[in-house]
Amino acid sequence: MAKTNTSDWNLRRFNAAMAVVHFLQGALMVYLSSSREWTVTAVYQEFDTTTETLSPVMKSIGTIELAYLAAGFLFISAIAHALISTVLYDRYVAYLEQGMNPYRWYEYAVSASLMIVLIAMLAGVWDLGTLIALFGLVAVMNLCGLLMERHNRLTEETDWSAFVVGSLAGIVPWIAIAVTIIGTFTFGEGSPPDFVIVIYVSLFVLFNLFAINMLLQYRGIWKWKDYRFGEVGYIVLSLVAKSLLAWQVYFGALNSPV
Repeated sequence: MAKTNTSDWNLRRFNAAMAVVHFLQGALMVYLSSSREWTVTAVYQEFDTTTETLSPVMKSIGTIELAYLAAGFLFISAIAHALISTVLYDRYVAYLEQGMNPYRWYEYAVSASLMIVLIAMLAGVWDLGTLIALFGLVAVMNLCGLLMERHNRLTEETDWSAFVVGSLAGIVPWIAIAVTIIGTFTFGEGSPPDFVIVIYVSLFVLFNLFAINMLLQYRGIWKWKDYRFGEVGYIVLSLVAKSLLAWQVYFGALNSPV
């Protein structure tokens, strides 16, 4: 069993509290939200017998309930915090002693990827292939965080390779979403709702704060010299980002009947 201290027990209680907060928010999201089904499309090639050429055709292949997406990443985080504060606690403390927390990155690889899919769909990215690619890129970004911690616990000098690769993977979805938003302004007859723009800007800032938190940890700046301080930073940022996105979506699209 890993040796624990007061700071670790506080983290255990903090994780337990975060499990409750995330779960309650997810439950409220499902209970309070009006139905909003978002279309998912696929693009395929169709042969035009008149011109004898192939042309791309977009087809609706189904819908996704927006409230379930918004609640999904909250429930995933609730499950992760609950496991960390109970059955995984001893291993969690042992990992903290090594300057790493793989459970965080496993959770983010799913929850943050769902978040980017939700943001993309709100902005007008509905193609299934594109959504899968965006999900995958954010998952890779977070797994690079795992590699960053695994590798650097064994080195005296910090190797930033995983950080750089993860940052490159992570910026692509935001560029893709921006292209759609700008295209709507430029070529569309209207513009994206104001709340979508606010979501894009606020979550872009928050996603980047995770990278800054890691940067401060590995630079050993101020209280970030203690890995556990950065761990608390991740937990707080995760709560703020997920809560802000969920409730912005609720008040922007889910709080009134169709």
